[in-house]
Amino acid sequence: MLDEISFSRVPITNRYKIGKIQTFLARNGLDIDDDIEYFVIGKCITGQILACGAIAGKVLKSIAIEKTCRGSGLSLTLMTELTNFAYELGRYNLFLFTKPQNFNLFRQSGFFPLAQVDDAMILMENSPNRFQSYCQQLKLMKVAGDRIGGMVMNANPFTLGHQYLVEKACAECDWVHLFVVREEGKDFSYLERLNMIRAGTQHLKNITIHLGSDYMISRATFPTYFIKDQQKINECHAALDLQLFRDGIVPALGITHRYVGTEPLCPVTNHYNEAMHYWLASSIFRPNRIQIVEVPRKSVDGEPVSASRVRRLLSQQNNEQVAKLVPKTTYTILLRDDVPSDRPKSVAA
Repeated sequence: MLDEISFSRVPITNRYKIGKIQTFLARNGLDIDDDIEYFVIGKCITGQILACGAIAGKVLKSIAIEKTCRGSGLSLTLMTELTNFAYELGRYNLFLFTKPQNFNLFRQSGFFPLAQVDDAMILMENSPNRFQSYCQQLKLMKVAGDRIGGMVMNANPFTLGHQYLVEKACAECDWVHLFVVREEGKDFSYLERLNMIRAGTQHLKNITIHLGSDYMISRATFPTYFIKDQQKINECHAALDLQLFRDGIVPALGITHRYVGTEPLCPVTNHYNEAMHYWLASSIFRPNRIQIVEVPRKSVDGEPVSASRVRRLLSQQNNEQVAKLVPKTTYTILLRDDVPSDRPKSVAA
């Protein structure tokens, strides 16, 4: 049977073929996430799709086998085709999110577990020790102290609120480790955000700014194609992300406190903050248990400072109000005129 199946690669821009793939996935209870770039599909001689899988950055998604073909070895063949294609694209560190009942299938395909949320979702990667190696590298940046702070920041863009949070952590801790989420969005690029954070914290002497890693799970790449409940998606994202932080990053750097700003505006971020108290501070997770420090959000003109507020003002070209909400270092970067046209207009517009 496998000899009669031919595999092909389909870019997401091929609307005709994507329509057929979407129909196949729907029959298997799956959908297509917005970040998918390519599909690999397996067809029989009649042209019927029997298998498919997708590539979205470093994440493999939408993997499905026709019910009548399950148990035939087709899934392993599909995974080989899919991973080989990813390698050709230069993507060697691969991840996938799946239901725990699919664990054995993907384990046979060379993927290993990283974290799990009950019977809802498991995160796997194509290496048994890459996460441990990453944590060993982090250990080289460990600084001694009784109180070591940790924080994770997107900073899209870096505001006075972000700066206030970092300054408070540095004032209260012997050392602070700040991780910058690595993702490319439509607003500010990863490099721009990193530069804003570096410039806005250069006056602080007890801080290490870490480049983002694959082990800080971006909401932009988190799968939604096999879970329809948005609340469950949010719960799984927070649980997996915080487990990696707790079990790897915390012991590697000796972090004792995680700093975060209160979130009065975004329910999703507020839920993530609440999840921290369980996944990081609960006594059942000793010895890696740490304390959560929620810092009240800085306000200007009676309104909480937020990156979304700054982006809105940028789009309105309200330079005066933008200047009130961001450090001078961020404002200087926003003044540049060499910015992409597909993100909020800078104050130089």
